[in-house]
Amino acid sequence: MQQTLINLAAILSTAAPLIFATMGETISERAGVVNLSLDGSMLMAAMVGFAVASVSGSLILGFAAAALVGAMIALILGILSLSLGQSQTAVGFVLALLCTDLSSFLGAPYVRKPGPAVPHAHVPGLSDIPIFGPLLFSHDLLIYASFLLLPAVWWFLYHTRAGLVLRALGERPQTAYARGVPVIRLRYLYLLIGGALVGIAGAAYSLDLKQGWSYRHTFGTGWIALAIVIFGGWHPWRVAIGCYLFAALQSLASQSQSVIPSMPTQVFQVAPFVLMIVVLALINLLANPATRHRLATLPKPLRRPAERFVRWLATPAPAALGQPFQRP
Repeated sequence: MQQTLINLAAILSTAAPLIFATMGETISERAGVVNLSLDGSMLMAAMVGFAVASVSGSLILGFAAAALVGAMIALILGILSLSLGQSQTAVGFVLALLCTDLSSFLGAPYVRKPGPAVPHAHVPGLSDIPIFGPLLFSHDLLIYASFLLLPAVWWFLYHTRAGLVLRALGERPQTAYARGVPVIRLRYLYLLIGGALVGIAGAAYSLDLKQGWSYRHTFGTGWIALAIVIFGGWHPWRVAIGCYLFAALQSLASQSQSVIPSMPTQVFQVAPFVLMIVVLALINLLANPATRHRLATLPKPLRRPAERFVRWLATPAPAALGQPFQRP
């Protein structure tokens, strides 16, 4: 039982940076902007956050610098795509490659250097509660912040007027503009907020989960975050399930390494990514209209819950996602 709680707590910790990254991307994509620079942004922010925290000795400055880097990269994407009308996909992809190489070049002096790390901060009293204490209240402030960010984003998107306007930016920007909504200005705002959260996710790796900086420290994680947002249907709770699933796969791969010591370590490093792609592909298959048509052949007791599950999976993308907005 104790080992199970430790494993579950480790999954919650491992998923925390992904929660920040995917919530940031969910916000920007719900506003109609695809930020494909995620992988490079996280690497650049991880490097800058660690460098600033190491030089200044301040974790707050490190995370602030990382958030600023993420927001600045998002701003470049916004200028080129929202203002100049270039393809969001092409610009984001180029930024991802550029930031990946820049992080390696600029971060060379900090490779494998010791630096500050987010301290453990168990909650007095609550951490002693059986089961829930070790699981939820024996982490650090960054993991607690990820617990709060998820419901906050969900509440903002679905229970506030500002969240309704944000979703309108990604669904019917022309209608929103006709009602007096400054579409381009708000897309910039939410793109910057999303970029800042992605930057914090990068620093969460170098200052907490994978303490320190190394060559391509978080390489590939940004692409996984993008995939989780898409297959999570742009809904915060479903996206979070994807984050925790990927963290569970990473934990499983790590434990399997000790069980099969003869297997090359590279296999276990790559396995979570491969398994996550397989899981996301299966989800996409279930959401396919042809698959839903075949559900009619199931026995009646199974048909209705199966149809509900598939409908839950088959969430369409925001209608105006990635499309340039032209003022009438």
